[in-house]
Amino acid sequence: MIKRYTLPEMGRIWEDENKFHWMLQVELLVCEALSREGKIPKEALNNIKQRAKIDLTRIQEIENKTRHDIIAFVAQVCENLKEESRYFHFGLTSSDLLDTVLAVNLREAAKILIADTKKLLNSCAKRAREHKRTVCVGRTHGMHAEPITFGLKLALFYDEMKRNLQSLEEALEAISYGKISGAVGTYAHLSPAVEAYVCKKLNLKPAGIASQIIPRDRHARFISSLALVGSSLERFAQEIRHLQRSEVAEVLEPFTKTQKGSSAMPHKRNPILCERICGLARILRGNAQVALENIALWHERDISHSSAERIIIPDSTILLDYMLQKFNWVVENLVVYKDKMEENLEESRGLIFSQRLLLRLMEKGLSRIESYDLVQQAASRLWETNLNFKDVLMNTPEIKKYLKVQEIEDCFNVNSYLKYVDNIFKQVGL
Repeated sequence: MIKRYTLPEMGRIWEDENKFHWMLQVELLVCEALSREGKIPKEALNNIKQRAKIDLTRIQEIENKTRHDIIAFVAQVCENLKEESRYFHFGLTSSDLLDTVLAVNLREAAKILIADTKKLLNSCAKRAREHKRTVCVGRTHGMHAEPITFGLKLALFYDEMKRNLQSLEEALEAISYGKISGAVGTYAHLSPAVEAYVCKKLNLKPAGIASQIIPRDRHARFISSLALVGSSLERFAQEIRHLQRSEVAEVLEPFTKTQKGSSAMPHKRNPILCERICGLARILRGNAQVALENIALWHERDISHSSAERIIIPDSTILLDYMLQKFNWVVENLVVYKDKMEENLEESRGLIFSQRLLLRLMEKGLSRIESYDLVQQAASRLWETNLNFKDVLMNTPEIKKYLKVQEIEDCFNVNSYLKYVDNIFKQVGL
């Protein structure tokens, strides 16, 4: 991933230094397990632990010749082990290292993403409570529908992110499996006890059964979970983008004092972070598709998945970390224009109360079709006058035949739409 979207803590997980560090730890744990079984003398184990070091430059030199990163790693470490080198990488295949280390790395990454998500949940909860009764117009198809509150929008996103948190936690468990079972997963050269020992030390669970690799449905599930979270972020980022449009102007993405919006137009304040999040979500979904393609491999293993995973796994975790942290900043600092929300609520001149009127007519004994037609005809006349919907209704004999003036007035009471807001907040844990 390019530096622009890479935050330091997550970026370090995917650096070669960290990868080879954990590979060495796996190798040393295998040596410990073999020593416990009496297959490596204790003195030899101590020598291996003292001499085994990582030299990234030397690994690269060897890889340039061998064109195999694991062979290069093993060869570089063995250069310092002397006669004890015969015990190093004993009975292992490359994927024993790669898949077990990948599980460790994904656990590290998942914990960061879970922490990010919890921070975002807290921010959404705080702003939702703040705007619990900040009335605004609800929209369907981009058109005014009925009154809602901005707090309910945030509460809905909070509830969705709770599900995403659960998905990430489940993905963490699904990926927490190591594999030390040899070339085709038969434990022909190392006992299952070695795998159990190594995995326990790394806080992983033994795969139990694998081919040369851990089956990629686990990784696909993990990457798909990240794509799902990204899509949720996109959904609300897109909502903010709409609400920030000049014609709407109900919210404003935070804009710093020194920030510039356009190289040509000094007045511009663009929702660049929300737009960026929407764009990056597309990459996460694309990566999820690749992860699904990686499930089907030839026989016990091929490496068609490997090259793709070197890109999609680091990139997906790095991107989602960036997206979560940036969007949390947006939510924390989002500017909300309550007055503009009230102004926009009046923009359709009362048409947003049409369903309330429809139901009142039905309560008076009219059929749904009759009631609907009467209200729709009155709504159509609105655009031919400068009156608001209430005034049109007051001057419509067909309506007043069934409803008194006060009954019409009652249909335009915003608070009647919000009587269950407290209950909704309680249902989602706010």
